[in-house]
Amino acid sequence: MKRVLAFDFGASSGRAILAEYDGGRLICREVHRFENRPRVQAGHLRWDFSDLMQNVQRGVEQAGAFDSVGFDTWGVDFGLLDQTGKLLADPVHYRDGRTAGMVEAACDRLDADALYAATGSQIMPINTLFQLLAARKGEPETWARARRLLFMPDLFACALCGASVCETTIASTSQMLDPRTGAWSRQVLAAFDIPETLFAPRVESGTVIGEYRGAKVIAVAGHDTQCAVAAMPCTDPDAAFLSCGTWSLLGCELDQPILTRESRLAALSNERGANGKVNYLKNIIGLWLIQESRRQWRREGREYSYAELEQLALAAEPLRSFIDPDAPEFTPPGDIPGRVREFCRRTGQPVPETVGQVMRCIYESLALKYDAALDQLRRLTGRQFSVLHVLGGGAKDGLLCRMTADCTGIPVIAGPVEATALGNILIQLVALGEVESIGQGRALIARTEPLKRYEPAGREGWKEAIARFRQQLQ
Repeated sequence: MKRVLAFDFGASSGRAILAEYDGGRLICREVHRFENRPRVQAGHLRWDFSDLMQNVQRGVEQAGAFDSVGFDTWGVDFGLLDQTGKLLADPVHYRDGRTAGMVEAACDRLDADALYAATGSQIMPINTLFQLLAARKGEPETWARARRLLFMPDLFACALCGASVCETTIASTSQMLDPRTGAWSRQVLAAFDIPETLFAPRVESGTVIGEYRGAKVIAVAGHDTQCAVAAMPCTDPDAAFLSCGTWSLLGCELDQPILTRESRLAALSNERGANGKVNYLKNIIGLWLIQESRRQWRREGREYSYAELEQLALAAEPLRSFIDPDAPEFTPPGDIPGRVREFCRRTGQPVPETVGQVMRCIYESLALKYDAALDQLRRLTGRQFSVLHVLGGGAKDGLLCRMTADCTGIPVIAGPVEATALGNILIQLVALGEVESIGQGRALIARTEPLKRYEPAGREGWKEAIARFRQQLQ
């Protein structure tokens, strides 16, 4: 019996999951759950690293004895350490406004096509490169003292066992890694005067990097998306995946990156997977739209459960009006329902007034955006997809899964819901020699985890909606 502990950090909460594996059966239980509460400090929205580490310690205590531990988090964010290894300040949140104007300034030095060809990353202000440029400009004293950058999962691992490494899947979210080689892009580092010595030694996913109380500390796929994809219950090369939580990451696995100008204009990213593949994917705002809408209604004194919001959406008129989920006004926290109405008003569509109409608009717009992303993937890879695997929290949302199947015209297989934690656990088991490979781990997930299949239906109504939505995106 092997016992492994997975810490899975999201943007609003974190969990410690303890798994027991006896060679054929995997049993998981949550031993600790905690809030992730960013705060404004020293003029920036920051993660409370001390509080998060206290919760790591609580998770360790609740777990009891275990053989290994690994951390996965969201991408792009990092901590800066001084020459003694001390964290100089709490890491800045990717939603902080400090990167305003940084993309434009960077592209004046290295144009967008060259930057994309060197890194394969969708050019977004939240990316690590632009955060670094903002830190150097806005916090010169901190920058002058910085000797080491650690991405969030590596920062947690270092705080636990003292090992300082840079795991490749999380590094590939940075806009600085060469996706062809897995090494830092010297072209990018030179263009922006970023010393390569700032980064810890790179390690592949599944590397044992140290020990803590006799347990191995393993650098799993630090980027939560890559943990989720590692747990995709499928070996079909024609499968696409949708890792669906606060963000939606829709993509497929490739042997080689696609670094063309057309790929850049389609806003597709090439990220390193836990199995050495390239995960070619598109970042799409996901359940954030529903989560923040619910929070807004709560602020207005109206409390709805997610099940109630789904029922209200089902009762509303279908295919009436749509938004572009990735329009910039939907990224910041605040009145998402009000912004949905304003978007529809501005684009000459019927304005959703009721809660159900707003929710229906959000649900259908997400399904339409997923369909558009799949179409881009087909065009740029030349592949046809036989199935879409919905991984993570979105797998619980039956309405979204059903609409996505109907809209895209391909079956949706929903699950596992705990894909990220399961991927973290599988990578640890591979590192311990208990599971032969990621492929074998995927077969285990397919055999043991509850999955639900949605077949496409009612395609005709969606075809006209797709045409309207694509016209709106132009």
